[in-house]
This record gives sequence, structure tokens and C-alpha cells, in this order.
Amino acid sequence: MEITVDRSDGVAIAVVPIDELDASNVGEFKRDITPLLQSETKLVLDLSQLRFIDSSGLGAMLSCLRQLSAKGGDLKLCGMSKQVRALFELVRMHRIFDIYPAREGAIHAFQAASEVQHA
Repeated sequence: MEITVDRSDGVAIAVVPIDELDASNVGEFKRDITPLLQSETKLVLDLSQLRFIDSSGLGAMLSCLRQLSAKGGDLKLCGMSKQVRALFELVRMHRIFDIYPAREGAIHAFQAASEVQHA
């Protein structure tokens, strides 16, 4: 899968280019997202194309967050469909992840956090 990456103010924004993240393609997702996790500390995953995620997809998201957190980074999610957001809430993962309606909010949250650290 081709994960496109934009950059804005030191934040990498990766668009997840599929409509379903499940056991059939989670290995490919992990393989393709790993270089980003290794090179970035501020990452936003744009999930606006995603319409379905299963437990293996949720596990992959947690793995991304863990890898970034381990090196002092952070992951924010944006653009979730109602169905995907409902699943995150059902399994209480909306309490673990910072979720924003649009990428601008997620980027701004990184900027606000770094301003607080420098104050």
C-alpha cells in the first residue's frame, strides 16, 4: 500500500490509503508504516479513507503509538468516519489516542504542546 506523507511545521501527516484495515492487510500496513515510525516523532495518521477497522487494525494502531512513545514521540489520529470512531469508542481506545476531526486540529495540537514545553 502506498502511504502518502505530507509535512507541516515539523509534523508528518500520513494518509492511510485503504478503506479497510483488517487481518488481510494489517501486515502490509505495518511494513509500510515502520519507516515513518523510525524517522518521525510527530505523526498524524489521516484515516479519512478508512471505513472499517478490526481488532488486528486496532492492534496495529496501538503498536504505532507505542513505538513513537518509546522514543518520546506522539501519534494523533484524524478524519475518522463515524463507523471507525464508533469502534474506537466501543473498545475505549478514544481514551488512549488523541483524535481530531481534521488534520489541521491534529497539527495544531502538536504545535500547542511544543509551545507549552518551551514556555
